[in-house]
This record gives sequence, C-alpha cells and structure tokens, in this order.
Amino acid sequence: MLRIRFTRMGRRNLPVFRVVVAENRRPIKGKFIEILGHHNPQTKELVLQADRIKYWLSVGAKPSPSVHNKLVDLKILASGKVKASKTRTKKKDNAAETSPKSTEEKVESSEKSEEQVSN
Repeated sequence: MLRIRFTRMGRRNLPVFRVVVAENRRPIKGKFIEILGHHNPQTKELVLQADRIKYWLSVGAKPSPSVHNKLVDLKILASGKVKASKTRTKKKDNAAETSPKSTEEKVESSEKSEEQVSN
C-alpha cells in the first residue's frame, strides 16, 4: 500500500522534512517513489506539489496522519483533521489501586503478628 509521509532530512537539531510517496512497509529513510514537497518546521515553510498529491490520492495512496493534517490546513483535502500522535497509557500497579491502610489497621496487624510469634 502506498503512503504519503514525511521523511526526516537535515542535520542534528535542525530538522527538515521531505514529503514523499513510498511503499508502506519501507523504512522511513528508505527508498521512495517520488518527492512531493518539503517542510521546514523552524521557518514554518511548507512547499507541496498539490497536483501530484491529488494524483497519488486518486491512485490510492493514503497520507500519514501528520501529512493528512497539513493537507487539510492547505485545503487540498476537504475532510477533517485526525489525531496524529498516539497517547501512551501507563500500566497501573495492583498496589497503587488499593487504598493505603490506615494507622489503626497497621497497629492491629502488627499486634496480631506479635501474638502469633509468642504462641
């Protein structure tokens, strides 16, 4: 499946992204079919070839969520924005879910353990 996505270029701490059409299973920095534009996040510059993007969308290429949102901003796509980042859920510990014991319960449990030791 074809995907229209960003690929990172530029040097360390100065990213520049190319907008490319590539096979979905290819690595992000791997081989691509065509360059459709570029994006510089520092200067907010975004240059796209709208006619080529519309062609690839008509052929069946799907944009990545980030590219999709940029295309909606530029009114190349008419649909709404999609959520681009995935939120990670933290795993809950069983101990954290239970409420901590009150001081009375701690005292009672320590007294019971002392009684069991003495018996």
